[in-house]
Amino acid sequence: MTEDLLHQTVLLHEAVTALKVIEDGCYVDGTFGRGGHSRQILKKLGSDGCLIAIDKDVRAVEQGERLAAEDSRFSIRQGSFLQVAELIGHEDGIDGLLLDLGVSSPQLDDASRGFSFMKAGPLDMRMDDTSGQSAADWIHEAEEGEIARVLKEYGEERFARRIARAIVGVRSESEITDTLQLAGIISAAIPRHEKHKHPATRSFQAIRIHINRELEELESMLQVAVGLLKQGGRLVVISFHSLEDRLVKRFMKAQALGERLPAGLPVQYEQTNAALKLIGKPIFPTKQEVEFNPRSRSAVMRVAEKL
Repeated sequence: MTEDLLHQTVLLHEAVTALKVIEDGCYVDGTFGRGGHSRQILKKLGSDGCLIAIDKDVRAVEQGERLAAEDSRFSIRQGSFLQVAELIGHEDGIDGLLLDLGVSSPQLDDASRGFSFMKAGPLDMRMDDTSGQSAADWIHEAEEGEIARVLKEYGEERFARRIARAIVGVRSESEITDTLQLAGIISAAIPRHEKHKHPATRSFQAIRIHINRELEELESMLQVAVGLLKQGGRLVVISFHSLEDRLVKRFMKAQALGERLPAGLPVQYEQTNAALKLIGKPIFPTKQEVEFNPRSRSAVMRVAEKL
């Protein structure tokens, strides 16, 4: 499989509309993927506008570099959310930040990346597969209790302990290096399978989140985003599972509430030092989008504006 693997951008028009793109503004696409959102943003920018994209994935950055060669308003950097301020280097602030979280279709569909439990491939799961610990290395080294914790905390897996015990039992006799091998161990360890859901779904999600430090990096990015945005700048986040969405929801709500002051204290809203204003209600894919792209069914988009 190559970079040309089909990728359908989720909530494409809704997300770009929520950014309220101004022609001479500067925007950041914090998860370039295969550039669906970035190309739509560029359509709305004028000649003096700019768009900076970020992605961990080397293949995504290669795609972005081709776009940068075609459009001088666009540039892309390889790196994580933890490096966002350094990667952007835009001291005057930005007019909007878009985050499309999770794993992309090209990553899922490319068996060599190790994200899918449906195809045989090396057990990798790294967004940036040029650095860091692979899923196979972690499974080989982690203690049983740590494996159970990750599956429970990041996958909300009811049978986390049973699965961890099974993994440790198998690895004591042979290495676990293949995605289908791990999926089989997980399936055999679960006594009751959910209808219409592969038994390895939660565990693969959990391991991927842990390997890529997705929640820690998202939390860091959200904190930095408030400081990067200009007044009136928009923060738009698309999440694909409950842990991400819960984190985003709580962060935006806390930033919109500002300081917690004693009830009845005679202060104006501006004096609470709230940093964000919530914009509208959460947005979900339409029935038509879900039918066209089933992977969009769990998406939820939240929007906030810098005060």
